[in-house]
Amino acid sequence: MKGKLMMSLAGITTILICFSLGRAAEPIKLTYGNFFATTHGVGVLGSQFCDEIKKRTNGRVEIQYYPGGTLVTAPKVFNGVVQGVADIGLSASNYNMGRFPVFELIGLPLGFPSGWVVTHVNNDLFEKFKPKEWDAVHVLYFHGPGPYLVQTIKKPVKTLEEMKGLKLRGVGALADTEKDLGATPMPLEMADVYESMRRGVIDGIMGPLEQLKGWKTGDIVRYVTACWDVGIGSVFYVVMNKDKWNALPPDIKKIFEEVSDEWAEKTGVMWNKADIEGWEELKKQGGQMISLSPDESRKWVRAVQTQVTDKRKEVISKGFSEKEVNDYLAFIAERIAYWKKAEKDRKIPTVTD
Repeated sequence: MKGKLMMSLAGITTILICFSLGRAAEPIKLTYGNFFATTHGVGVLGSQFCDEIKKRTNGRVEIQYYPGGTLVTAPKVFNGVVQGVADIGLSASNYNMGRFPVFELIGLPLGFPSGWVVTHVNNDLFEKFKPKEWDAVHVLYFHGPGPYLVQTIKKPVKTLEEMKGLKLRGVGALADTEKDLGATPMPLEMADVYESMRRGVIDGIMGPLEQLKGWKTGDIVRYVTACWDVGIGSVFYVVMNKDKWNALPPDIKKIFEEVSDEWAEKTGVMWNKADIEGWEELKKQGGQMISLSPDESRKWVRAVQTQVTDKRKEVISKGFSEKEVNDYLAFIAERIAYWKKAEKDRKIPTVTD
């Protein structure tokens, strides 16, 4: 009897161990919402990010990928991640103006030369200052497209005066820049831009060259004004729900951090490549790139200086000291110069090569 009891207990123990091992083998399942289409470079890299995490964790983490805003739309990504609608999300801070005051400084016309530089400056700014505006989530990495240039359908823009009266797609800080340059900003999501241009609702956009191919606006745009000296940066973020991050085992967190660092670089390089492809698309469609003379470029720079002054005051009014804001702006300027030189030294291809 005692022997049978021992065998029964051993059998039960074996079953419990197997059951426990089976449960431990179940993968961690996460969701990832991205508003970019599957065919866009950012959409492709998002899918590859999920695949890479699964590969390096040996299948311990599986990420269900939702591109094209199918899980959560661009303006709702940040709140969606905070609330757990999506475990991971990618969007742009411009869709939630006022929520990221420190990072809104990136959106000023400070002369950003490329997406690779924007990407590195974004990540440096976060690592240096860790602004509280990101405390509700776990930041994986930042990136950003190349500088925003004026792109029009029918009217070539060669001077600041010719910006007056133009209706251009513009959201967030970009809208302020367009106003300072004399245009009328129209707050449209990128998904609505193509049709709005085709129907004549807007005269064009102010955006990176990559949109000419990535968003197919090169089918319609015929003129690009290369206003490099008022190059605006943009903040695109990839963030994770904080509870989901905290629940990950340490070794998996390390894998996420490693892959995120690699994908920031990959995305920065992609943005440069996408701008080059956009420029090629413009030429293929018979479009024209208009260069500003040095004197004309200085006029554009002077026109947007009030925006820098006003934004500094706005951020200070939100509880930051004047020194803090000046330190942020000085750091951004220093990092632009640093990464611009590094881009040249490392021979990262750019439109201006």
